[in-house]
Amino acid sequence: MDDVKIGEILLPGDETEQERQRERVQKRFWPVLKRAVRQIPFSRDLIASYYCALDPRTPLRVRGTLLGALAYFVMPVDIIPDFLAMVGFTDDIAVLTAAFAAVRGHVRDDHYVAADKALADEPDLQPTR
Repeated sequence: MDDVKIGEILLPGDETEQERQRERVQKRFWPVLKRAVRQIPFSRDLIASYYCALDPRTPLRVRGTLLGALAYFVMPVDIIPDFLAMVGFTDDIAVLTAAFAAVRGHVRDDHYVAADKALADEPDLQPTR
């Protein structure tokens, strides 16, 4: 995926767009993550970013960037279909990695604590090693 497309996806958008993405992400995040967890090597960071994106203390631009990346992750249709074994989530990984790099300093310890709790409480989210 080229930088232009990643940049377009990661635009934070206005508040109306962010609210629409927040609703989409909240509705679909956990079911999609359960299907993808064995293919996503950084599920803890992904879940912490989810909590960061929903945290009202997170700056608006950071929330928008994360919500854009997470909305791409939960979209049923994307560049590479997610059902393709081994390659289906590669485009999602690229977008999420770019978003993580852009907002790294804003994902706080309490977001990771919440991610660790979610991973511990839900056996379906345990990545296989």
